[in-house]
Amino acid sequence: MSVGLRARPLRAALSALGIAIGTAAIVAVLGLSSSSQAGLLAEIDRLGTNLLTVEAGERLTGGKAELPLEAPARLTHLGDVEQLAHTGLIERANVYRSSLIPAAESGGLQVRATSLNLPAVLGTGVARGRWLNAGTAREPVAVLGAVAARRLGLERVYPDARIWLAGQWFNVAGILRPSPLEPDIDSSALIGYAAAERYVGYVRLVGGEGKAGPPSSIYVRTMTGHEASVQERLATTANPAAPNETSVSQPSDVLTARAAAAGAFDSLFLGLGVVALIVGAVGVANIMIISVLERRSEIGLRRALGATQGQIRAQFLGESILLAVLGGAVGVLAGIAATAAYAGSKGWAVVIPVEAWTGGIASALLIGALAGLLPAVRASRLPPTVALRTV
Repeated sequence: MSVGLRARPLRAALSALGIAIGTAAIVAVLGLSSSSQAGLLAEIDRLGTNLLTVEAGERLTGGKAELPLEAPARLTHLGDVEQLAHTGLIERANVYRSSLIPAAESGGLQVRATSLNLPAVLGTGVARGRWLNAGTAREPVAVLGAVAARRLGLERVYPDARIWLAGQWFNVAGILRPSPLEPDIDSSALIGYAAAERYVGYVRLVGGEGKAGPPSSIYVRTMTGHEASVQERLATTANPAAPNETSVSQPSDVLTARAAAAGAFDSLFLGLGVVALIVGAVGVANIMIISVLERRSEIGLRRALGATQGQIRAQFLGESILLAVLGGAVGVLAGIAATAAYAGSKGWAVVIPVEAWTGGIASALLIGALAGLLPAVRASRLPPTVALRTV
């Protein structure tokens, strides 16, 4: 059955290439999608789904609302709350690498005042240097988010590392790891509330007394399994005077939605894989038709020796299926290799769904049968006397 293919190896290889590419695309798309989801689930398990955020929303009359200064303290009295941290966005402050950089070129970076337990609550850590402590939180000292450090050109922390923040120099104490649950932290320079009040003027008057704040985002770690009940009470507890001006969300939902949005592209790549399979089918059909024309003498001789039409059909149909299956097998192996390489570079578990490789082989088998059917029928209907004239 493979004699015809081995007689023309280059032509057979080129014909099978389209099927191999299409099958590889299908296996890789499904494999990468599954590996990405596995990586996402592992990341969510590590970070936890029990983090809720409370943020200042919009006023009914328009404009940005504010959370009360007492909001974090109120939320600590809620049942089922394990940990709580908060930050305050200082909107009028910008951060630069140097005092010579024009004010308009802020790079989209933010300045936030922060409570000292922020990394523990968000499930992140310090990649370089150190986090703020009770002493440095009162001084012109900042810790940079991962994106902020990269944009400011600071890949490491050294003794004289400084940034120009709100019109004065701040020393850089550390650089945070990326924070998947709160991406805004990645693009922020973080300073203590006391330093924000003293050096940046981040203060609100309460009863004639100035206090640092207010917080703009509060991060609440609940007891696992009690997220829904705590979420229902956060707005009214944080801002009882205007709970409708408070926004409550669950950051892990954002990660899941991001994966779903990325999965929308799977159909596009699967479509490209199907197109490649169709191109491969055309190539297989082409080589089989040419094979029938070139092997008319062989067909005539076999028919003269007693071969039936069914045996001729089986011969050429078998060659077509064999060619397609070989291309499909190569494609499956290539798709698995591509998935393993990419998933390994991202630190994901390598997941190859059974549907991916079985579907790839089945698609190749079906395409081989369809592509070889017409040439096989054409070969079987060739009269022996006509075929033998070419001998």
